[in-house]
Amino acid sequence: MKELKTVTEWYEVLEQSKENPLFVLKHSTTCPVSAAAYNAFESSAVEVPKYFLEVQDSRPVSNEIESNLHVEHQSPQLFLVKDGQAIWQATHYSISGSKIGKALEEYGSN
Repeated sequence: MKELKTVTEWYEVLEQSKENPLFVLKHSTTCPVSAAAYNAFESSAVEVPKYFLEVQDSRPVSNEIESNLHVEHQSPQLFLVKDGQAIWQATHYSISGSKIGKALEEYGSN
């Protein structure tokens, strides 16, 4: 799992999604719900690249993700990104290991 800290890194990830699907998590370091989502994401056994950002420290990156993916910001918020687009997303308590695996199974291989 790699942390995104700059807008340039985000654009590299967005470009990488054109070759392989990947996950990006927007994480709040001050929210217990986000901590649970982060733990579920970190421990998920999916075999695709996983990225995260801490929204408090990387607000420009968070804003750019919102703008590029056309999905209103929430935190925690998890995206499955493929071909430069969010093909699946979940927020708050909907972020769980089983849902992450299911999302990749249903949307990541098409």
